Amino acid sequence: MGILEVKGVNKRFGGLKALNEVNIGIEAGTVHAIIGPNGAGKSTLLNCLVGRLEPDTGTVDFDGVSLLNRQPHEINQLGISRVFQTPEIFGELSLVENVMIPALAKRDGPFSLDAWSEVGGQKDVLDRAMAMLEDVNLGEKANVSAKELSRGDKRRLELAMCLVQDPKLLLLDEPTAGMSRADTNNTIDLLKKIGERGITKIVIEHDMHVVFSLANKVSVMAQGTVIAEGKPEQIKGDPRVQEAYLGGAHL
Repeated sequence: MGILEVKGVNKRFGGLKALNEVNIGIEAGTVHAIIGPNGAGKSTLLNCLVGRLEPDTGTVDFDGVSLLNRQPHEINQLGISRVFQTPEIFGELSLVENVMIPALAKRDGPFSLDAWSEVGGQKDVLDRAMAMLEDVNLGEKANVSAKELSRGDKRRLELAMCLVQDPKLLLLDEPTAGMSRADTNNTIDLLKKIGERGITKIVIEHDMHVVFSLANKVSVMAQGTVIAEGKPEQIKGDPRVQEAYLGGAHL
């Protein structure tokens, strides 16, 4: 068994079947990419993994524990963190404050304003937050307001917010969306560096340069189901994948 096992997952929104008998196994310590055209069901699947959506049927097990009927903060405390497609940060707070919030939530459960009022005395949390910012090359901007960051730096900040929680599994929803090629390559290098820690990663990405630079295995989704799976070099030549991408223009 892998660290994450998705079996027979289905999800409907009215008459739309967003997920149709999805089966995916994620091996510990690997980078597993999930690709597919817009509307393939990738983000819906991720939302089922982190407790934002509940599957209609099927099972989702992480490290031998079911993720169904759990609140997002409970799933987070089991060891799953997510980098969103649009960075979800606290724009009015400094970078170091942004990283301290998930660190406190990981330790104490759902975040509360009472916990934040005592944050000044949390030197251990502050030190750890600073270390995470250094890891993602944002240490010099620790006291800068997050809203002032470039898009690439906002993605790195959100990554630090995930890493401070010591996740076993990191979910990355289009981590390079909207980035320049230089920022994209810097992010690839950063994710490779993080990979040295042994964190398992699921990457949803449209940029095949990113996918083939990082992934050990690729699952291809179309119309809510997995149509192909294998190593990157196998996926490149799969006719089902080329058909899903309208002749393979993305590959």
